[in-house]
Amino acid sequence: MQPEERDPAYLWDMLQTAREVEAMLEDHDLAAFLADRILLRATERSIEIIGEAANRVSASYMASHPEIPWRQIIGQRNILAHEYGQIDHELLYKTAMEDVPALVTQLQNLLPPLEEDEQ
Repeated sequence: MQPEERDPAYLWDMLQTAREVEAMLEDHDLAAFLADRILLRATERSIEIIGEAANRVSASYMASHPEIPWRQIIGQRNILAHEYGQIDHELLYKTAMEDVPALVTQLQNLLPPLEEDEQ
């Protein structure tokens, strides 16, 4: 299987995980987020997964969709995975609350809806 043939699967992984971030943080302000270590760690891991899936998308697909901030998404993953002691959790919350919903919209525009999404 060519790398380009796997791109839709990686995009679906990104979309599903981004939706999970939105659902996890629903009704949580910054103070509640910072106080809930499980939620904080789940958010870290989910954003790391989004970045890992983005990193696996083919270079040709990335080049054809510059509206997705690939480099920033992958860079965030690298920070979470390798510089975990230096994570700015307020910035992570901002990313989850602002950038993740924007990413969901962008990915939904690139992918056909699943049957469960149409209901």
